[in-house]
Amino acid sequence: MMDMLIPLMVIIPIICALMVNILHGKDKLMRWVSLIVAIIFPIIAIIASLGTQYFGGHNSSLISSALPATLASVSSLSPGIVYVFANINRIFIFLVGIVVFLSLFTYFSERKKLSGPYLFLIFMGVASVTALLLSNDIFNMYVFFEIVALTQVGIIIASSSEYKYETAFKYLILGSIGGPMLLLGIGFILAVVGSVNIADIVAVISTNVVNPLATPLIFAFALMFFGWLYVSGLPPFHTIKSELYSRARPNGAAILQAFSVICMIAFGIAIYRIFVYVPFFKPAIIIFSLLAMVLGVSMALMQNDFRRMIAFLAVGELGFIGLGFGIGTQLSITAALFQAANELIITALLFIGFGTVYYLTKTSDTKKLGGLITVSPKMAIMVLLGGFAMAGVPPFNGFQSKIMLVQSALNAGLPELAIVAVIVSIVTFFTFVKAFHTVYLQPKPANLKFAHKKIPAIATFSVAVLLIICLILGILPDLVTKIFIPFAGGLI
Repeated sequence: MMDMLIPLMVIIPIICALMVNILHGKDKLMRWVSLIVAIIFPIIAIIASLGTQYFGGHNSSLISSALPATLASVSSLSPGIVYVFANINRIFIFLVGIVVFLSLFTYFSERKKLSGPYLFLIFMGVASVTALLLSNDIFNMYVFFEIVALTQVGIIIASSSEYKYETAFKYLILGSIGGPMLLLGIGFILAVVGSVNIADIVAVISTNVVNPLATPLIFAFALMFFGWLYVSGLPPFHTIKSELYSRARPNGAAILQAFSVICMIAFGIAIYRIFVYVPFFKPAIIIFSLLAMVLGVSMALMQNDFRRMIAFLAVGELGFIGLGFGIGTQLSITAALFQAANELIITALLFIGFGTVYYLTKTSDTKKLGGLITVSPKMAIMVLLGGFAMAGVPPFNGFQSKIMLVQSALNAGLPELAIVAVIVSIVTFFTFVKAFHTVYLQPKPANLKFAHKKIPAIATFSVAVLLIICLILGILPDLVTKIFIPFAGGLI
């Protein structure tokens, strides 16, 4: 019975998206519908039974007629659209649900007039990233990602920031390059294997029915890898990705980053399963991940806009996730997944927490800010602790995932990677402390004006909840690593 809840994790947000769009202008109803669905969504992820959901009436015994004759010997393949709900999916869907609920809760507390189209885009994005994470079919993953990309563009346009149309247009232009290349890579795989089901592809390649180093598969890897860089926001797409976050409302930026993290790990896992046999697969991931880490923290250090600073730091943190996949051991992949879970929570905390500064002053220029610790000491302390979590300071969750990553690099005989990870974390710490001092501790400028007198209590509550999760995962990392470790072991 509980298996039927698997498709509901996609269906319910879609229904909610349609309802809030129809209810535009009826603010009270939109609030209640949105909050009820935002509460139900993570609950479903907790209570749903693990399992596989098939769509379209397909039967796995029909696979021999669907594949080329040369592949007919592979009898365990299962065509059709398939959702696979495992414990790892449960964790990430639940965390996305928490981030979305708290972000919407904060949005409702800050604005009396709500936007139906804005909420429609958020819930369509939630449905799409959930479907992407559950899907065991790379073509459907691509379709769902394109929906996510469009919702991200729409969320930016629906925001009230400057240059929103320019940012959205640039992201669409780059998407017209990255998306088709991803799709073309999937086309090469379909041509060679005869299926886009990930389990089918892995079965065919691992049993050497198809040569894993065949030229079309190498082309497929190159194309899909480039598409993955676009999906994730790794270089050369780091600048537009960070701009996307900084142009959104702070609570919207938290949701956008959650979408990016889910897309990154979903496609990262799929690409790892399919192309792990390619000799230059791991070095390529390591190189671009290191670039993301170094460029992210370097560009964050140069920012005078705290929203841009957090955005670049968020992109740099994605590099740690990629580095774990690139090292390619059970411990490193576990660290990558743990880092992804932490990134969801920590970045949301910082976007919402620092977002209260923008709410109070209507500026994110650190040159115009100062002395805000007197307005809300509690929020200032929580934001500082959130920065410590991102930098990997114990006892927070960021420390646990990063120390696992450093240890995995040392165990793999790659001490250089461990050194870079430590240096980037240290620079992240100083970058954040510098911004915190400028915004909260330096004397308040005489001409600083306040748009609001105090921070909404709900925003403080949201940041507190996220900080508590950071602390819990830092003290009790086994809550998630006991699930990530066997999953990582199954990949290598």
